Amino acid sequence: MSFNRHGVWAIYTFEMARWRRTLWQSLVAPVLTTTLYFVVFGAAIGERMDSVDGVPYGAFIVPGLIMLTLFTQSLSNASFGIYFPQFSGTIYEILSAPLSSLEIVLGYVGAAATKSVILGLVILATGACFVELNIAHPVWMAAYLLLMALTFSLFGFIIGIWARNFEQLQFVPMLVVTPLTFLGGAFYSIDMLPPAWQTATLANPIVYLISGFRWTFYGSGDVGFALSLGCALAALGIGLAWVWWIFRTGYRLKQ
Repeated sequence: MSFNRHGVWAIYTFEMARWRRTLWQSLVAPVLTTTLYFVVFGAAIGERMDSVDGVPYGAFIVPGLIMLTLFTQSLSNASFGIYFPQFSGTIYEILSAPLSSLEIVLGYVGAAATKSVILGLVILATGACFVELNIAHPVWMAAYLLLMALTFSLFGFIIGIWARNFEQLQFVPMLVVTPLTFLGGAFYSIDMLPPAWQTATLANPIVYLISGFRWTFYGSGDVGFALSLGCALAALGIGLAWVWWIFRTGYRLKQ
């Protein structure tokens, strides 16, 4: 069976069109939230803190803000994209169409990742309006941003299939990922914590993901970049394996 690029493109364009119809909620609201973070953290706290690891505090929090937004938006966009067809009953039309499981995932996850990358770049531009940014490794930054968008869009796809109602769609992004991101060094270096807390924080997988992205900006992070990249690729592998299992077993798709 040949690759059905028209089917993938149809899902992708439909999801992007839905995103454009809710542009205020999808794009403008996160930008306003980020601006508030800069006002509160960058201005209020930054004036009392010279630098973190040699980086001005306002600039230090930019990678963390981008990752916080990308994590939550990737999960939300991808989960709602696949949940709504299940909610409306149109999922059966998608499953009966001449589309493989890979093509369905490419359409939904590709659209969600595209939205997240655009949003991440907008947050980056917003941050540049407040602080001076010098990206040490721009190619790695772009690649890592795309990797994180794809990974969390995959997990969002999984959440969308697992969820039975709209409340469950928000459970993981709001009550799991957001707290882990705040505790994962998004707004501080874990070196600032007491030794016992540093050890405990290293059990948080988000630490490694944020540290890797911060390294692409400033050439340093809480953990080595190779370890961060390995954790990011492992997370992507877990997401791919999980999605494969869902389509292999028909979990929640054929009920």
